[in-house]
Amino acid sequence: MERREQSQKMLGVIPQYSVTSRHDAPALTPREKFRLMARGTINPFEFVATGLQAGISQATDEFPGYGEGATGYSKRYGAALADQTSSQFFSNYFYPVLFKEDPRYFRLGEGNVKHRILYSLEQEFVVVNDNRTRGFNFSNVLGAFTSGALSNAYYPAEERTWGDTLNRSSIALVYGSAGGLVDEFWPDIQKKWAEHRKKKKDARNQQ
Repeated sequence: MERREQSQKMLGVIPQYSVTSRHDAPALTPREKFRLMARGTINPFEFVATGLQAGISQATDEFPGYGEGATGYSKRYGAALADQTSSQFFSNYFYPVLFKEDPRYFRLGEGNVKHRILYSLEQEFVVVNDNRTRGFNFSNVLGAFTSGALSNAYYPAEERTWGDTLNRSSIALVYGSAGGLVDEFWPDIQKKWAEHRKKKKDARNQQ
């Protein structure tokens, strides 16, 4: 079960290495947290997604200080990749080791939809500690703000205000909460889709 979860991918492409349905999953060692962080950072999908993000950023003229053309695109790609890497490092490794927190998303997997939505949204701020108690998710929150602060080293000068930094960090937390919704409900969507395809196949076979 654990090995299967560690290799799961949404749509066969999008990694979900840090998602588990096991509420009794043993705590990760620092080495395992590093491996989880590395797998979430160094995989083909992340590089492709970063390229798409950089393309959208250039198309909408986000961060005009980077300029246009190939040079502007390469700067946007580098910035997006640095954001992704630093976020993974601090939120899934450095702070989880420092505060003894588990960086994985623990799926609820049962109950009514409203309860599961609220549960998934609050997981950005509630964490399972290594001693299996629950507490405030310092790793996610500090990880987002640390990554946001570090981005001032490579973002255009006009994008380095405290307001911009807080805005980027807050958006990262919002995206994290949205990601929690996907992590929570994707297996259900996948199951419904499989059942729908089976019904269609059975209907064709009966004709």
